[in-house]
Amino acid sequence: MKNSPLHQKHLDRQAKMADFGGWLMPIEYPATGVLAEHAAVRERVGLFDVSHLGKASVKGSGSVDFLNAILTNDLDRISDGMAQYTMLCNTEGGVIDDLIAYRNSSDDVFLVPNASNTSDVVAALQAQVTPGITITNLHSEYAVLALQGPATPEVLTSLGVASSIDYMSFTKVKIAQCDVILCRTGYTGEFGFELLPLWKDAEKVWDALVAAIAAFDGVVCGLGARDTLRTEMGYPLHGHELSLDITPVQAHASWAVGWKKEKFSGDSILRSERTNGSRRFLYGLKSLDRGIPRAGMKVKDSDGIEIGEVTSGTFSPTLKNGIALALLDSSVSLGTVVVIDVRGRQSQAEVVNLPFVQSHVK
Repeated sequence: MKNSPLHQKHLDRQAKMADFGGWLMPIEYPATGVLAEHAAVRERVGLFDVSHLGKASVKGSGSVDFLNAILTNDLDRISDGMAQYTMLCNTEGGVIDDLIAYRNSSDDVFLVPNASNTSDVVAALQAQVTPGITITNLHSEYAVLALQGPATPEVLTSLGVASSIDYMSFTKVKIAQCDVILCRTGYTGEFGFELLPLWKDAEKVWDALVAAIAAFDGVVCGLGARDTLRTEMGYPLHGHELSLDITPVQAHASWAVGWKKEKFSGDSILRSERTNGSRRFLYGLKSLDRGIPRAGMKVKDSDGIEIGEVTSGTFSPTLKNGIALALLDSSVSLGTVVVIDVRGRQSQAEVVNLPFVQSHVK
């Protein structure tokens, strides 16, 4: 089991720890708990350690062109100093991983994949590498901190950092006299930033941020709140809404595919799905009773016929209601009432649009 550079900080706070992609990371803190941590992000500001996320660099002449022939999204849609959500698919259109690509220049791209998939992403890219391109796994070179919530601009201002950068843009700043990559991204649906200090500087930057959020009634948050926040937004989690068996088209992530590109990994399968339709798609489910859906629970229609499966489910702290993401047969329509088998009890839910709560990322 690997540890974040902030591992001792979490232990000092008596965090409840768990395995996330081979990394021992905090789920929640006893002084607050998931519900309070969730509410802090929606209403004020919360600070997460997500250093388990991967990091890798692709450098050399033509790096953007190299990645554009493999990743789903189109890096030519963005300029230097911007980031982009994208996916790496296999030849069958299954998702090896979804990741953020930071475009430094046409010859230098920084990637942030998911923790457990970093080595697979690096290996897949190295298997197709062209002369002059160097791919480096930097998993333990940088920490990743997420500062999320409506008060984040004020927190950064209090630290002498200008926060006026566009959504999905990044810049280099100083916090606690340490170099930090500051990006206007996040995974909560709230206005926020992700910060990447060097691994060796993580504690200094963390301490500065913890002190700064205290003035705004902010709290340190675990990955339990991160999960409830992202589920309310309908954001996919690899291994749940995206996987080697779930394509971007099925997950309603076609917006992250550069369909005008000549080629990318898995493009023939995805183009066929886009044209001819898929047998299943990702939907939102909102409980009509006290049932709390969980991943793996079966979904049936009113006649008791199985029509899909819950991929992620939780109690929504914002809505005070059970919610879920589910892969359902393409014949299902919005507004349909379905039945979820919640540990032997039949719970009713309505098929709804995503997100469950309003986005404030911009």
